[in-house]
Amino acid sequence: MEHTMAERLEDLAARKEQALHAGSSQAVERQHAKGKMTARERISYLLDEGSFEELRMLARHRAHGMGLGGNRPYTDGVVTGFGTIDGRRVCVFSQDFTVFGGALGEVFAEKVHALMDLAASTGVPMIGLNDGAGARIQEGVVSLHSYGGIFYRNVASSGVIPQISVILGPCAGGAVYSPAITDFVFMVQGTSHMFITGPDVVKTVTGEDVTLEELGGAMSHATKSGVATFVAADEKSCLDDVRYLLSFLPSNNLEEPPGTTSGDDPERVTPELADLMPASPNQPYDMKKVITAVVDDGEYLEVHSHWAMSITCGFARIGGRVVGVVGNQPAVLAGVLDIDSSEKAARFVRMCDAFNIPLVTFVDVPGFMPGTDQEYGGIIRHGAKLLYAFCEATVPRIQVITRKAYGGAYVVMNSKSIGADLAFAWPSAELAVMGPQGAVEVLYRRELAAAPDPSARRAALVEEYTERYANPYVAAERGYVDDVISPADTRSVLARSLAMLASKRSDLPHRKHGNVPL
Repeated sequence: MEHTMAERLEDLAARKEQALHAGSSQAVERQHAKGKMTARERISYLLDEGSFEELRMLARHRAHGMGLGGNRPYTDGVVTGFGTIDGRRVCVFSQDFTVFGGALGEVFAEKVHALMDLAASTGVPMIGLNDGAGARIQEGVVSLHSYGGIFYRNVASSGVIPQISVILGPCAGGAVYSPAITDFVFMVQGTSHMFITGPDVVKTVTGEDVTLEELGGAMSHATKSGVATFVAADEKSCLDDVRYLLSFLPSNNLEEPPGTTSGDDPERVTPELADLMPASPNQPYDMKKVITAVVDDGEYLEVHSHWAMSITCGFARIGGRVVGVVGNQPAVLAGVLDIDSSEKAARFVRMCDAFNIPLVTFVDVPGFMPGTDQEYGGIIRHGAKLLYAFCEATVPRIQVITRKAYGGAYVVMNSKSIGADLAFAWPSAELAVMGPQGAVEVLYRRELAAAPDPSARRAALVEEYTERYANPYVAAERGYVDDVISPADTRSVLARSLAMLASKRSDLPHRKHGNVPL
């Protein structure tokens, strides 16, 4: 029987209408009742209006006796396609919890595989909106094999295009490993959950009573595991944050980060920073206040803001140029480097290096965290990750020492000895093997033991050591810092330095890859 074009178009419209409403109205209502948007609503909110082009809308699973009966909805539980965010191209998939609970099957995975291949070949960011029940049990090992194809592509695209995972519902079992490989993980308080094994299995195996939120909620992963990079109060805020993050990232590793023209004068002085520094070297201050005073318009997008808080990492702009900022945080544990802070900063440094984002480091570090917990936990190995990351980074690298720069921690924090292009210090900087008190106890132990008044002699020696070593001038004499600058000039010095380093080129020796101390 022949059909006219009008009839064919009518049939096409009917099929696409079915695809648009693949999930039942009851399932959509349940989604909304939980404060969650549908898969298509999320895409519509995230992307520029009218820019989404859906791919494989009419795909559906092959009924090979997989226990799904005749239920073969279009889309197969995931919406895939491309569009723009602020006019820049992106690829996005959105799991549809209203269809098979968003569980991954063969056709679902094929759609995601094809989209990931498209993103990699065209050099555009890949965004995954995750809200699914994991592998589709009815499809057995096919689902597991299909997950492997996603993981493999995640790794192949790592450092090539930005990969962003947005957890907007459950993400459990093997499904968590794709987000774990990606560059950034967003979660929403109350509705996002990630875990390898759920509370019931944990109870059976270990006897622990733990709630879903405690085990895999957004704040658990933001504060304890470090899995969540960003946490939002609701879905719309979360998707707004994704858009904001992308404004700092290039589309791929062959491009530069997007520059802007700011009304904030690069030569603006920051006299407030001199007043920020406490009179006593043992008093805390907030390094984030230093950062926001220096960067354009005070805008600083911090990553992992709730985890490993003795160090702060994030994105900003100086003179319109995107920079990755790493700073010790004296307000938390005196800014000490421990296992988590080393790992947090190392991953951030490697990500910035992969995507051509210059690094600015603000240093106030008394050393590495002492104690058996840290030593047995591998502080040597984890601290080496940060050292490795800075040594390997070829992007422009600038160090600013604000106060303490002691021992190996000073070296690890982007010093000139490990390849920083430029290093500056404030007059309050203290570059030494260790603090004056500890140094005097080691160097003058016998003298102090024999002294008629050990306290007075100790105080005199501490003052002498401080005068001689706890300043930036010995390092400046030897060129370990390029200049000692007034805190008020920090912004202008950094803006000029970044402009100078913009044409930096590095030729690395040929190798397959290094062996990071994982």
